[in-house]
Amino acid sequence: MFPNTFTQIVLRERPVADILPDTFESKTKAFDELHVGQNQALVQVTYLSLDPAMRGWIRDTRSYLPPVKIGEVMRSGGLGVVVSVGEGSKFRKGDLVYGMFGASARTLVLFPSLVLMLCAGWTEYAVANDKSMEKISPPPGATSLDFLNTLGMTGMTAYFGLHHVGQLKAGETLVVSGAAGAVGSLVCQLGKKAGARVIGIAGTPDKCSWLEGDLGVDKALNYKSPTFRQDFVEAVGYLDVYFDNVGGEILELALSRLNRHARIVLCGGISAYNDPQPKGIKGHLNIVSQRAKMQGFVVFDYAEQYAVAVKEIAAGLADGSIKSKFHIVEGLQNAPSALPMLYSGANVGKLVVKVSDEPSISSKL
Repeated sequence: MFPNTFTQIVLRERPVADILPDTFESKTKAFDELHVGQNQALVQVTYLSLDPAMRGWIRDTRSYLPPVKIGEVMRSGGLGVVVSVGEGSKFRKGDLVYGMFGASARTLVLFPSLVLMLCAGWTEYAVANDKSMEKISPPPGATSLDFLNTLGMTGMTAYFGLHHVGQLKAGETLVVSGAAGAVGSLVCQLGKKAGARVIGIAGTPDKCSWLEGDLGVDKALNYKSPTFRQDFVEAVGYLDVYFDNVGGEILELALSRLNRHARIVLCGGISAYNDPQPKGIKGHLNIVSQRAKMQGFVVFDYAEQYAVAVKEIAAGLADGSIKSKFHIVEGLQNAPSALPMLYSGANVGKLVVKVSDEPSISSKL
């Protein structure tokens, strides 16, 4: 039996700085508004991914994706289960899928590679086109949630940022900021697998202990420690690859400790996401003197190579050499209050919202 109504969460206003309680609002929709057409399926969303990049998606500026419109369902990665199919659909009831459940038509047209972005949107149910979804089957050692983490965009970001942009080599020194986050923690593990010396930066003693004890980084540094700068210099010496998730003062410190031909991978700048007037880089002359490279990247550019990364990461999950950690928040209604956790460092590992249990539906129905 389907419910009479379902819930969506939409963007109410664009925050100037921090995300506020009234940035989003909940909308109740009539279930009979959902009409499943030809080559479409009705999906019940089970999990949503919360990612630092979402702060940029609600900013009305030119970027690699069009901004979420006021009144539009908040864009988000997610998993779901097919509960009904239209004529000609390639899916069956009970299929576990990820896809563009809540993305706007204009986003699909402009960015077809987003089929692999797992873009569900903050909604309990959605009608999706067959072409915008993929059926998933977790490989050995993995769960469906790993498709929102190591086997999804998080994993692709870590893999291609480190190996294609950072071009890490065995024996080099890799420094990772935001190392206890979803992307950072996988970068640390991939770095160790590649034979590098890995130093991770996090914001609490517990996170540092987890990085060293569970993930095997060579040294974890607490950036909130009063001796952090000294600790950084002593632990790092000079670095070959800096994988930057935070920007700001830590990026400046890393730029002062570059080996010749070092590579700086600009993945994110979470320290400035809520800053209406972020500061520019001061240490750029060190890039010149050390013949270093600094490069940003967007993971969608590597869509045609995702299978290679998924295969390698899945093998690591199967043999236990790659670990994944989740911070699960219960209930769609808590997505707006959970999102700011990313910018205060309140989560450890991949932050997701559980929207519903997987419905018990036979694939033979």
